[in-house]
Amino acid sequence: MTVPPRDEWPTPESASEGGALLTDVIIATFRLNARLMEAAQDLAAHGGLTAAWWQVLGGVLDQPHTVAEVGRTMGVSRQGVQRIADLLVERGLAEYRPNPAHRRAKLLACTEAGYLAIRKISVAQHPWTTQLSKSVDLDELRTTLATMQTLITKLEEG
Repeated sequence: MTVPPRDEWPTPESASEGGALLTDVIIATFRLNARLMEAAQDLAAHGGLTAAWWQVLGGVLDQPHTVAEVGRTMGVSRQGVQRIADLLVERGLAEYRPNPAHRRAKLLACTEAGYLAIRKISVAQHPWTTQLSKSVDLDELRTTLATMQTLITKLEEG
């Protein structure tokens, strides 16, 4: 979904209750993202990674993907993923493999060293998320996740 040009923006008094509430959700999401990225940076250090490296490796844990696919999945630019992927490969945490579907777009895959780094992060991350989740009702978490997934789908439909 694209943002309309500024001259087509409604005046604040014409905003609906839903629009105002969604604006509050967006602002809260920005704040939450900042706190989660701080926590991710601390957790990633357990595996000798940065939060960004963890994010890119997370995109290829289940199976190899192209840099562009990782970018789309993780919401990061292809160029940003490429820069990080090259660093991960240089450090032996990931590797490039031939892509049978595309000669030039190689597949990025996690190596054993990459899996070990992720495992070290998981050892710290699982107790952290378990403890944090105790402060929120599980049904509310399920509703939050479903709402976020709906918003993502709507925004990605364009």
